[in-house]
Amino acid sequence: MAETLYTLQNRRSVRSYKPDQVPDFELSLIVEAGKWAPTGMGTQNPIMVVVRDKETRDLLSKLNAAVMGADKDPFYGAPCVIVVFADPNRSTWVEDGSLVMGNLLNAAHDVGIDSCWIHRAREVFDSPEGKALMEKWGVPQHYRGVGNCILGYRDCEYPVPKERKADYVLFIN
Repeated sequence: MAETLYTLQNRRSVRSYKPDQVPDFELSLIVEAGKWAPTGMGTQNPIMVVVRDKETRDLLSKLNAAVMGADKDPFYGAPCVIVVFADPNRSTWVEDGSLVMGNLLNAAHDVGIDSCWIHRAREVFDSPEGKALMEKWGVPQHYRGVGNCILGYRDCEYPVPKERKADYVLFIN
């Protein structure tokens, strides 16, 4: 348990990456952790799409930036993106996909890979361009994007944790 708490307390979102790709072994461990995320009624409805191809990664970045009305890389140079989708016909689809994202982020830290949750997957994959990618990848068209987990090696100082707020937990005895 102490190792799990250490990982949870020390993982930080990184927003500057080297171009070095995530090694296969570490990536396989990160994806395995995503597969073991809890899901409502154990449906395992989320789907993860691992993108390491630079051309596809750059297209995802461009589509994501367009949602923001920006022209900068919202993936901060990270060479690997895991897009998490879930089935909106499940009442817990957002929670299921979010738990997968959490497992990916924490597992990445545990194996020495930096990460960050990047939003706007829903908007990107609701677009015609996003739907075309989903079709190409074999993701059911009714699925919705939950998040983008970017992975790589940081090209910056490791972020310092913020103090936890005093009223984070209320005990009612």
